[in-house]
Amino acid sequence: MKKLLFIICIVSSAFIVTNCDDTITVVDVDSRIIPDSNISYSEHIVPVLQAKCYSCHANGRYEAGLDLSLHTRFVDGRIVVPGEPETSILIWTVEGRAGFPPMPPIGAAPSLTENQLEGFRKWIEEGAKNN
Repeated sequence: MKKLLFIICIVSSAFIVTNCDDTITVVDVDSRIIPDSNISYSEHIVPVLQAKCYSCHANGRYEAGLDLSLHTRFVDGRIVVPGEPETSILIWTVEGRAGFPPMPPIGAAPSLTENQLEGFRKWIEEGAKNN
């Protein structure tokens, strides 16, 4: 009986461990609501970047020389201007403004949701903090 119980525990543990997956998917990110204020870089912004931007702008692949994997590499007064979403290139591209290629590119990943766009704008407005 003890042997059977031991085998069941081992098999159950193996099943649980192999089915744990913390990969953030676009569906996961799109279902999360970013609040209207007190936007957290790590909790609200990074998951969107991971799901929709990192395939081209992180992990050794830096399209257009842009690395979005570290806060200090893009909150630089050009790509993101803390406190000024209207002058931040990141906002211009994710909104697909005239003269800027839409990001993410069509076919690469779904566009940011309206809530995500507002969240990014508010995060920048609040100072683009690394929190």
